[in-house]
Amino acid sequence: MKKSLYMGVAAMALGTVAQAEQLTVFGTWLGEEQVTVEMVLADFAAKSGHDVSYVGSDSFEQQILIDAEAGSAPNIAVFPQPGLASDMAGRGFLTPLRDGVGDWIVDNYAAGQSWVDLATYNDPDGAANLYGIFFRVDVKSLVWYSPENFEDAGYDIPTSMEDLKALTDQIVADGGTPWCIGLGSGAATGWPATDWVEEMMLRTQAPDVYDRWVSNEMPFTDPAVVGAIEEFGAFARNDAYVAGGAGAVASTDFRDSPKGLFSSPPQCYMHRQASFIPAFFPEGTVVGEDADFFYFPAYADKDLGSPVLGAGTVWTITNENEAAHELIEYIKTTDAHEIWMGRGGFLTPHKGVDTSKFLDEATKKMNDVLLAATTFRFDGSDLMPGAVGAGSFWTGMVDYAGGKDAAEVAEGIQQSWDAIK
Repeated sequence: MKKSLYMGVAAMALGTVAQAEQLTVFGTWLGEEQVTVEMVLADFAAKSGHDVSYVGSDSFEQQILIDAEAGSAPNIAVFPQPGLASDMAGRGFLTPLRDGVGDWIVDNYAAGQSWVDLATYNDPDGAANLYGIFFRVDVKSLVWYSPENFEDAGYDIPTSMEDLKALTDQIVADGGTPWCIGLGSGAATGWPATDWVEEMMLRTQAPDVYDRWVSNEMPFTDPAVVGAIEEFGAFARNDAYVAGGAGAVASTDFRDSPKGLFSSPPQCYMHRQASFIPAFFPEGTVVGEDADFFYFPAYADKDLGSPVLGAGTVWTITNENEAAHELIEYIKTTDAHEIWMGRGGFLTPHKGVDTSKFLDEATKKMNDVLLAATTFRFDGSDLMPGAVGAGSFWTGMVDYAGGKDAAEVAEGIQQSWDAIK
């Protein structure tokens, strides 16, 4: 596809196709991230001849809807999560991508069908179309640890959930505490537990079950969901497993929680959290030396592959012109990915990139987790209505961590969802 794009650009330069167009791109990136995305777009502009401009806003979700309703949408809108994109497709504000893009994603992205599914939405007539391509991804399915502590204790990296649970018990038998878990996050307290439940859903149920749960086609009260909550509880509600005991889980701030990895002696040996958490490690901590991570493993006996939970941005066409379709084609090239890879803060499921171009070895290793995924699913709470995903699900998990019954918690969350239908 890179070749066909460049052939098209060359043909345009010779005047055999439409002349250069103006292209506007709207997203959420500001500051250094805006500088980086503008570098990617500048490369596209240089190769295509189009006049490309980017605008970033921290009010993207509100502004894109206002602009679309006013008929003044940008050519390309970069959604931070697919829920709003799906809503806008259903209102006729998005343009389907051209034939062949979906097949390309299936062939060239790790867990490619997952990425197609995440960007396929219904149009106003109820027909499903591919509306976007994901470009820049985050990974959540990571367990952080201190290599020195593991080496001193003689612990190996677990490669299955069965091994992880056995290691958890071994650490307790050796007199240590396996986990640091904290749910505190101000008004957002509880969200780290929703990630745990989502991870456990993907490790105990098929991907389509996860999808039916996230859309509430399957209610929270289903035994599969209650079981996933209890899988989280098997770690978080065991006093011997958690630093400070189970009673400290809900009150410990998630930003402080991983610091127990670095105390002497260690307050804990493992911490499950997304790729951003090193920002809250003690100053001077070097990832790859003082701290490292491994994939939060799947059950060996459940045959569900290697699911990965995360997030990402989906690039869509909100005001169609030829340049917009050409930008989608450019995003398929390795150049687009490798420019951002070299700047840091970027992961990609593109199997064709030169992984030596990542800014550092830790990011490359993190991306290897993404490339090994057989299934990718978006953070489920982000796809639920705000009153649930950023409301009753959070508070319900705090109640559960505090000792409330899983089925009772699930019933309360489902009632909150029913109340807004």
